[in-house]
Amino acid sequence: MAQLDLPEDIFRDEASELLGELETRLLELEKDATDKEQINGIFRALHTIKGSGAMFGFLRISTFAHEIEAVYDRIRNGQMEASRAVIDLTLNSCDHLRFLLDRAHEADGEGLRREEELTAGCRRLLAPAVPDAPPPEGAPEAPAGEAAPVGTETAGPEREADRVTYRIRLRPPANLFTSGVDMLAAFDDLRSLGPCQIVTQTDDLPQLEDLQPDHCYYYWDIVLTTSRGEAAIREALMLAAAGGNLQVAPIDDEKEAIPASEVEKVGEILVERGDLAPQEVEQIVHGQKKFGDLAVETGAVTPEKVATALLEQRVVRELRERREQAEATSSIRVAAVKVDRLVDLVGELVTVQARLSQVAARNSNIDLLAIAETVERLIAELRDNAMEIRMLPIGATFAKFTRLVRDLSGDLNKEIDLVMAGGETEVDKTVIDKLGDPLMHLVRNAVDHGIELPAEREVRGKPRRGTVRLTAEHAGAFVLIRVRDDGAGLDADAILAKAREKGLVSPQAELSERDVYKLIFLPGFSTAKNVTAVSGRGVGMDVVKQNIESLRGSVEINSWRGQGSEILLKLPLTLAIIDGLLVRLGSDSYIIPLALVEECLALTQDDTARMGHRHIIQVRGEIVPYVRLAEHFAMEYPRPAIEQIVVCRVDNKRLGLAVDKVVGQYQTVIKPLSRFYKNVRGLSGASILGDGTVALIMDVAQLARIAEAEELSEIDQVQASVRTEGGSARKSRGSAGNDHGI
Repeated sequence: MAQLDLPEDIFRDEASELLGELETRLLELEKDATDKEQINGIFRALHTIKGSGAMFGFLRISTFAHEIEAVYDRIRNGQMEASRAVIDLTLNSCDHLRFLLDRAHEADGEGLRREEELTAGCRRLLAPAVPDAPPPEGAPEAPAGEAAPVGTETAGPEREADRVTYRIRLRPPANLFTSGVDMLAAFDDLRSLGPCQIVTQTDDLPQLEDLQPDHCYYYWDIVLTTSRGEAAIREALMLAAAGGNLQVAPIDDEKEAIPASEVEKVGEILVERGDLAPQEVEQIVHGQKKFGDLAVETGAVTPEKVATALLEQRVVRELRERREQAEATSSIRVAAVKVDRLVDLVGELVTVQARLSQVAARNSNIDLLAIAETVERLIAELRDNAMEIRMLPIGATFAKFTRLVRDLSGDLNKEIDLVMAGGETEVDKTVIDKLGDPLMHLVRNAVDHGIELPAEREVRGKPRRGTVRLTAEHAGAFVLIRVRDDGAGLDADAILAKAREKGLVSPQAELSERDVYKLIFLPGFSTAKNVTAVSGRGVGMDVVKQNIESLRGSVEINSWRGQGSEILLKLPLTLAIIDGLLVRLGSDSYIIPLALVEECLALTQDDTARMGHRHIIQVRGEIVPYVRLAEHFAMEYPRPAIEQIVVCRVDNKRLGLAVDKVVGQYQTVIKPLSRFYKNVRGLSGASILGDGTVALIMDVAQLARIAEAEELSEIDQVQASVRTEGGSARKSRGSAGNDHGI
């Protein structure tokens, strides 16, 4: 039986999303402390967390959120300014709320101490309360408890042409009083949107003997004028309407400038609200004459127009109801483990479908072949849909670094902006989950090592504020993520000197600038002079390299002296099912990721002899090195007369893989290798073929590094041999000269 999501788990998920939104709004508010939209959004998020926490039994969260909410209630009423100190306190409070989500029911001494400090900070902000400004002389005071008259401004300045008046009917669930929802706070949220009139309806109250004390029999009719739109209204009443019914309809738009003479009659309003049927209205006015008859007799409209008006009213109401139902059911929340299980089952289906296709081809049964083709098509569609379900936009991951850059730049006395683009780019959830740490290290390095201090930037003719850009885009079966800064760039000379000092590079080695940049990925390598809380221990870039390679991705570095640097991450879109190229080595099968393959070429023994038996091949005038996989895996069997070279591109370099035979394209369901094979270089996983045999998946990036290392080793040996021979020759010539002199 499928495991149901517990209410506590649902609350944790929704609260985490609200905290992410809250943090984003806080950082936007820091740029403009008068942004009413952000202030109201922050207040609603805190209010929702408080109400939901009380409803689901998270009383510490509810109580703590109430303290912060009180601060922002003061801010939105214009009695306090959203200063940097307030933003800092709220961001720290968000961190504590995340801590409470994980350990809300535990009595943790450190957590309680931090909670007391933050609560005291909120209360200190509230202590010097700013008295309400007195009304202008001659202005009438509104009685306590009454809503402001229609047309008065209660939520900050709005342009009248943007305001819309809505008719709202809220029917809460019967268990409203026991659900922990604060209706007064909900109505305060509504009043923050604009002028608001609220009328309580009591016609559902039963007789005293039928009344249940804990049931809510009230409902409310509300008239609200706002420029914030219907979504803001529904958000403000979300908790109160959960399990009940909420109707929102616009009745006046100030953009249309409708004259007062065209205001709807009372009977029409009652019909639109559903309080009276048209027949009842007709009966009420029957004492004189039907409204439609009067309209027809006066010649204002025809009977057909009256019938059309009634039809239009009914159709519009039905369309709106259907639209609301569609919006309510347009998306569902599914646990990630369920999606992973679905992808696993689809992977098994792909394997079974491959077996079915093989059996059908072997038996040459036309009917079976037709069924196999249909199953293959359906499973391909199912596979694509399942993978799309697990794809998530990367923008949520990017948004987390706005706070990181803000805090680090403050600690380092730098002025830095984080610019993000491509947040809508979708990537497999598994990739996103493992991408957080590498990106964090890259952004921290850009802030600490890349961007200079403001004074240094001014001396170099740059603006005081530096910029870190975080972008993402699709490129075929890969996603490209770039972390770029406009700082000083990498110092190749300093990197090489540090590598030689640590013995990582021989003093005689000559490296290209790109090869020098790769040295920063070595474990323990760092050019920082001092170890700080941000950097200096030499583990950041090593972690980046390992994590990206574990995702079958690659890292590329570009730098421009004095202008900045860029780290390019190339990652596969998915880690579950890929298209592969099936090849043979002897009787064994291997799979090469098809996204890396450029072309396949034949390799004869004459070609090998022509290249002096070196592992290189000439492809249209370009020399391409290759790895003979049979030799790499120490496989001993007679080599075929004609081999195949699969040319792949890794890190903008071409590499050939020599195999016995290329079978063709194959849908590959990736399975992890056992820990017994963790030390086998050049393999990243395995897959089960249609006949039940296992095919190993090549790690082309690792094979490329192995080939490069072997090539450099051969070059070093040749250079050492040349130096040895040259030294011997010089010694021989010196000895000959001495003999001749004697």
